[in-house]
Parts: sequence; C-alpha cells; structure tokens
Amino acid sequence: MNEELMKASVIGLRDAMGLKPEETLLIVTDEVKREIGLALHEAGKELCKESMLIEIKSREINGQEPPAAVAAMMKMVDVVVCPTAKSLTHTDARREAVKLGVRVGTMPGITVDIMSRCLNADFDKIVDMTHFIADRMKGVKVIRVVTEAGTDISMPVEGRMIIPSTGVLREKGQSGNMPSGEVYLAPVEGQSNGIVVIDGSMASIGMIKTPITVKVVDGFAEEITGGEEAERLTAILDKSGRDARAVAEFGIGTNYKAKLTGLILEDEKVFGTIHIAFGNNLTMGGTIAVNSHLDGLVKEPDVYFDEKLIMKKGKLLEFEA
Repeated sequence: MNEELMKASVIGLRDAMGLKPEETLLIVTDEVKREIGLALHEAGKELCKESMLIEIKSREINGQEPPAAVAAMMKMVDVVVCPTAKSLTHTDARREAVKLGVRVGTMPGITVDIMSRCLNADFDKIVDMTHFIADRMKGVKVIRVVTEAGTDISMPVEGRMIIPSTGVLREKGQSGNMPSGEVYLAPVEGQSNGIVVIDGSMASIGMIKTPITVKVVDGFAEEITGGEEAERLTAILDKSGRDARAVAEFGIGTNYKAKLTGLILEDEKVFGTIHIAFGNNLTMGGTIAVNSHLDGLVKEPDVYFDEKLIMKKGKLLEFEA
C-alpha cells in the first residue's frame, strides 16, 4: 500500500481525530475512494480497539443521505471517518451521530495527494489562523465581498453561529472536514444581495474556465450566467428544487498548505480565498433543509466585516504569524 497514504492516514486518525486505543472506529467509503478507505481502516486497526470498514455506493450529489443501516452504525462507534466522492457532511446521518457524542471527520472528494500534503501541515498554525479570523467575525452584522472579477455581495450575518473548522476533532461530538482550515457561518436566510463571480472552482464541477456569475436577490441565486460551467451548475441546482439556490454559507480558507486543485474539499480551505455555498445549511445553524450543498470558490477577495476591511485581494490584514 502507498507509504505516503499510510503515513497520512495515521496522522489523520491519531493527531487530527485524536483516536485512542480504547475507542472504536468506523470508516464509511465508496467505490471511488476505496483505496483511501482501506488505508484508513488499516491504520485504524493499529491505533484503536476495533476498526470497521463499510463501502456504500457513491452518492449522486453532495448532501445525499447514506443508507439507513450505515446511518445506524455511525451512532454506535466513537469515531467515524468518511472518505467519499460526494460529501456526507450535510446529512442527517452525520448530525444524528454527532448528537450522541460521536466524532465525525468527513473527507468528500479526498485524494492521496491532498492527504499527503494537507495532513502534514502544522496543525497549530492552522488553528491560530482559524481562531484569529473567527474572533474578528464576532458581533459582525454584515459581511461584504468585492473582487476585481465582479463580485460584490452583502450578506447579513447578525446572530449567526461562527464555526472555526480547524480539522482537529479530538473532543466528544466534534465534527468537520479532515483535512480542514476554514471559518464559516450561515448568512441570514433571504437577506443576501449582490453578485458572486465564481472564478476558482465549483463543487460538483471542478476548476472554472469561464467564470460563473450568480445574481443573488433576497438570498437566492436568481440568475446564473457564464459558459458551460454555468449551464452545468444550473442543471445541478434545478434537480434539487428552489431551496438549492438559497445562499447557505460564507467561508474563509485558513489552511496554508491547501492548493487550488478543483476539488472543493481542499479548495475551500485555501488561504486567501472565500467561498459561498448554496443549499443546505442546517449543519451550521441555518434553516435550509434541501438535499444539496454546493460551494463556489472566489479568488483574491476584498472582505469587509461590517465596513472594516479584513482581507485585501486575498491578503489577511493585521494577522501576525
């Protein structure tokens, strides 16, 4: 088995998930990510009391529920790790397991390259950056993002839960992506307005050749224009209904090791970028329950917390490493 993959699997389970010898582990994978699932399972067998591996059929879209039997198993262990092609993050299965104290690390679209690179990062550095931004987000009423590419959107966020996702999930009931490195929240439903130009990558599509321009009116993506990628995004959203177009999330990447690759798991963590997602936001304290969650990445943003400039063309201001 790939030596780098095995090393990254051990680091991920031991250092990021905090897997202990007396604990039980469940790996939920699919036919697409079988190699990574097997590596994590093998690493788990050396690190904990019992490691179990289950393979499901790859889901069609991000946020689609796993089989009921798998959801039940997720509640019966200490730690669940999900290397899958489509995300299980925004599912009831994950939420219900977390309520019972299970630690869940989701790895949608994970590759051997991403694991090798991002799980060898300095976790403390990512934690510091993540909490620095999260602290400055406290009490903010409106987040505005502007780019030279044409983005100019305002998102009311007053009173919303701020989630610092460090990728370090060692406490009971903690959950998030592994690897991670982002701060995110759910903007107030029905109140975001402006233009988002997605010029980095788009979940379920990949790297963007022709920027996707999204006109947001009262919290919904009412117009989507651009090239082939815009047409594909429209078709994907239309499959899940009106609420799939709702502005669900605003996030800032904080992982200095992450690179723009076309895989949203890594892309949304890239330091110096922001992402705006459409669809389900129950996980982050929102109210949108649609069976879809799609993130769009925006490069070199100017980011304002209320009227204070926090990030200029992707460069974070005031932070001292």
